[in-house]
Amino acid sequence: MSTLTSTPTSTPVLTVDKLRVCYGKVEAISAISIRVATGSIVSVIGPNGAGKSTLLNSIIGMLPSSGEIRFEGQAVNALDVEERVQAGIALVPETRELFADMSVQDNLQLGSFRRYRERDKDYLGELDNVYRLFPRLKDRREQLAGTMSGGERQMLAIGRALMGKPRLLMLDEPSLGLAPLIVKEIFNIISGLRETGVATLLIEQNARAALQVSDYGYVIETGSLVLEGKASDLANDPKVIETYLGIGKARQAAQA
Repeated sequence: MSTLTSTPTSTPVLTVDKLRVCYGKVEAISAISIRVATGSIVSVIGPNGAGKSTLLNSIIGMLPSSGEIRFEGQAVNALDVEERVQAGIALVPETRELFADMSVQDNLQLGSFRRYRERDKDYLGELDNVYRLFPRLKDRREQLAGTMSGGERQMLAIGRALMGKPRLLMLDEPSLGLAPLIVKEIFNIISGLRETGVATLLIEQNARAALQVSDYGYVIETGSLVLEGKASDLANDPKVIETYLGIGKARQAAQA
């Protein structure tokens, strides 16, 4: 694996060390190590089938893995999904998994159910903050989630995750299936998450957009890390430009 710059030195909220995930005899992830610093945005880019979603699913505990996963300095390997969520990790999956027949506000309130169950009197305290981040959700708070556009559903999925006050937010392909203008809006929102203090681990095929909003990045190919560094350095790396940003291919086509 190549490293363009040293790994982040600020306090990590997430440390993954030599993570390995297998589907039967097939190794989907091979000895991957990553760090996510507190309050930062870290992107993981790579082609389809590289293992990006597998990485997130193993961190949240949906897939068995070997190696070490530490959240805020504590090993979480022995914790199940619910316990990891209770610890402060949230995952917004590629499918978003909203309740289509429920209103926007009801979906958001479900995001704070864990806090309600723990008798947190301020379990709805994040609602105003979510509405500040996503004014469109406030305007549509009585609308059924299933009648919203793709971009609005993505906003709702992120907002619902934030209702639980996570300290690590993991986003799996947030731009998938969205129109270019909506993609730009979604990534502006992701960039704004820094203001909330939450750390963000972003899995994304749109490498250009991901690196523009990220502090640090990792490149995965066939289940292995092949490159890491500051997001700005990765965005200027010739291999990343050629393989993931498409600039080199565009130039070749123009010259043909």
